[in-house]
Formats: sequence, C-alpha cells, structure tokens
Amino acid sequence: MQTILGANGQIGEELARELKRNFTSDIRIVSRKAKKINDTDTVFSADLSIKQNAIEALKDSEIAYFTLGLPMNSDLWEKQFPLITRNIIDACKVNGTKLVFFDNTYMYPQDNRLLTEETVFAPVGRKGKIRKEMAEMVLKEIKSGELRAVICRAPEFYGSGKTQSITNTLIFNAIKENKKLKVPLADNKKRSLIWTPDASRATALIGNTPDAFGQTWHLPVDNTRLTYKEFINLASKIYGKELNYSVVPKLVFRIGALFNKRMKELQELLPRYQYDNLFDDSKFRNRFPDFRITTYNQGIEQIKSEQLSI
Repeated sequence: MQTILGANGQIGEELARELKRNFTSDIRIVSRKAKKINDTDTVFSADLSIKQNAIEALKDSEIAYFTLGLPMNSDLWEKQFPLITRNIIDACKVNGTKLVFFDNTYMYPQDNRLLTEETVFAPVGRKGKIRKEMAEMVLKEIKSGELRAVICRAPEFYGSGKTQSITNTLIFNAIKENKKLKVPLADNKKRSLIWTPDASRATALIGNTPDAFGQTWHLPVDNTRLTYKEFINLASKIYGKELNYSVVPKLVFRIGALFNKRMKELQELLPRYQYDNLFDDSKFRNRFPDFRITTYNQGIEQIKSEQLSI
C-alpha cells in the first residue's frame, strides 16, 4: 500500500492519480477530512498532530508521501508543522514505511545564486526557518540510517485546478477575472516555475525508484527560464489578446501588510522576486531522461482551456 498524507491539495490529488495510472491501485488517502481521489482509494481521516493517529494512518503502508499543507500562517506553521513532521517520521519507523517528503524552497537563500540540491539553507523569515527545521529533521533521519526517506523539492508552482501560488493568483486568476495582471517587484528577473502535475508525477516516480532514496531531488522544470515579462508575453500570444500588467513595488506590499494578513505573511517571500530565482533540475534530468516535462507553452494552453471550459 502507498499512502498520501494530506491529499486534498493539488499536489496530493495529482499524485493519487499518477500512482493509480502507473504504479498501484492500493492507495490510502489521509487528511482531516479524507476523500477518495480514485474510485479504488481507501480513506483515513486523521489529525496527524496526534502521534497515534499518524501511526494508525501508516499501518501496512510501504511508502508514505508527505504532501500536507497548511494555510499561510506563521503561528500555525510553528505550532503544527514540526510536530506533524516528527509524528510522521516516528510513524514511518514504527511501521517500517519509506517516506517521500515533498518540500519547497523557502529554506534557500533569496538571492541570485543558482539553486541546487547542495545549496546551503539560509532562510528568510519564520516560514523559511520552519521549512528548514522540517527538512533537517528528515535529513538527520536519513543520515542515521533509521529511516528510508527521500526529499522531493519544488520551486513555485503554476498550474490548473486548485494550484495556489503567487503566479497563479496575480496572473492566471486575474486573466480569468478580466483584471489587470500584477507582477511582484520586478518583471525582468528570470524565474523557475514548476507545472503542478509535473511535480506530482516526478514525486510518484522518485517514490517508486528504490535507488532514489537517501537523497534530495530537485523536481523538473521548463528550463526556458523566462522573466515575468516574457512569461506574460507568451500568455498573451496563447490567449490571443494583449495582457496588460503592472509591477507592484515593495512599498505597496509593505503598506498592504498593515491591513491584510495574507500580504503580511507574504513579506518574507518577496526578496526572491528582486533577483533571478533559478532552480537546477539537472540531477533529475540525468537520472530520468525519459520524463516528459511540460513546457510553459503547453502549461499555459492547458490553463486557458480549463478556464474556457468553466
């Protein structure tokens, strides 16, 4: 059995579909209010901040995928994420379960350096420090040899369905609502974005590749490395209309943070938009040369088709 911990988001849903397509029909979905993704799934509703629940959730599981997300709230993250991570690690040990830990880049430095699996952690802000703590917990267990685990790390998402990201919010949601697009801080910095289904497909592949364990893997991205200006120009061609945008300066975000809690929570993520933010996926590409990576053109076409079908 393969178990997905936190399957209500886009990553978890796509992961469940990919596992069913290519690896197994014996899938358990675990979340506070668990719902089937595939008709053959089993469900287990649980609060994973309680250790015994985590142990029961992973009973008879060969592989567990940690894709659990929490609202953008630093207080909640500090209270819940390290506790849940420790519970899942301990539950994996009790059950002899391998752990696939889905991670983001919040713990990385927010500057011009190319991000690789070897990049030192240098978090900016509370959420970055929490993600660093979580990743280091898993790395410590890998090093000790007490847990078979692998870290799958993804940069900022863009995608269809439930995908939540700054890019989706400020660009694709704005297109859907016929509003002016917004770009945070600068439109001339190159960025790496990952197509959400690619992140899930790659995670499923790594989880079912025994020799991939004991390592960190950067998940695959379109290496065209566009700036937001170039990304929006491409979207304009695909949508067949000029998509106007404005660049939102840091001062506007700072003022907004005084009145809007979500904007306040985003403050620590803004520095990455002042620089080229590039993600090296060469390790994955070399190990899995046949993996089909969705191009920006293909991804934007799919988002457009989904929006038009609603």
